[in-house]
Amino acid sequence: MALKSSNKVETNVYELEITVDAETFTEACKKAYMKQRKSIQIPGFRKGKATQGMIEKVYGEGAFYEEALEIVYPEAVGSAFDEAGLKVIDQPTDVEFPVMNKQDGVVIKMKVTTYPEVKLGEYKSLKGKMLDTEATDEDVENELKSMQDRNSRLVTVEDRESQMGDTCDIDFEGFVDGVAFEGGKGENYPLELGSNSFIPGFEEQVAGHKTGEEFDVNVTFPEQYEASLAGKDAVFKCKINEIKTKELPELDDEFAKDVSEFDTLDELKADLKKQISERKEANAKTDYENQLIEQVVENMEVEIPECMNKQKCDEMIQDYS
Repeated sequence: MALKSSNKVETNVYELEITVDAETFTEACKKAYMKQRKSIQIPGFRKGKATQGMIEKVYGEGAFYEEALEIVYPEAVGSAFDEAGLKVIDQPTDVEFPVMNKQDGVVIKMKVTTYPEVKLGEYKSLKGKMLDTEATDEDVENELKSMQDRNSRLVTVEDRESQMGDTCDIDFEGFVDGVAFEGGKGENYPLELGSNSFIPGFEEQVAGHKTGEEFDVNVTFPEQYEASLAGKDAVFKCKINEIKTKELPELDDEFAKDVSEFDTLDELKADLKKQISERKEANAKTDYENQLIEQVVENMEVEIPECMNKQKCDEMIQDYS
């Protein structure tokens, strides 16, 4: 098996001619016979007992060519790619077999697309800007507040109206032009006011009401919404069953013991500061490298093969399907 010729016919596209010698192809035909003989029936012979020559006499010399080609093709093509020094990125096209017999072997013709050739521009004097990596007291306080929020608990309140930040257990039913619509009804729904999980304007109107109170919420569905409701005005009949608010734990030594391996809040703060600094350093390094990569890409010359664009499009379609 050998590469007979390799010609560049256009950018990143090569036309190859590959040969498989007669001896190799003949041996592949024997292997194909051994693999298939048990399934071939010849008159006068028990199944699996007919010789290769007899089968080829009945069905033609090419009886085992297709199977033999499957045996020699992968190695022949792979060796040709290596010999030509080609890094192929897609399946070969325009594949032909102008010659295929035991006397002359096999000739394979094809076109292949390779990875694009990249010509780098200036890259040795590139510069970037390193982000600040200092962990500030504000960073630590924000991290502590986040931990405090994650360890909060909800407690029922009865002596005031609902407000943003509360979680309200509500019943609701929506109407458009006085008619209830599908999917617009819910009971005992836990809605956190300010979470923006409902239609814009809904949560703000739930705020300001007491437990047991019934009221209307008037909203307009966004244009980018389900087609049957997009842009329409709606009225939701609502009732608050219960109001709960977050009760935050005190930020003290006991809190540090509960949420970490440390005995004091100061120790926890010191550890958070270290973690934040390490995280900022890692992010700064990545950002700096990305800045340099962007400059390298801007300065280089490359022509992307169409098949690479198609592969990327197919991957994106697959991701969203």
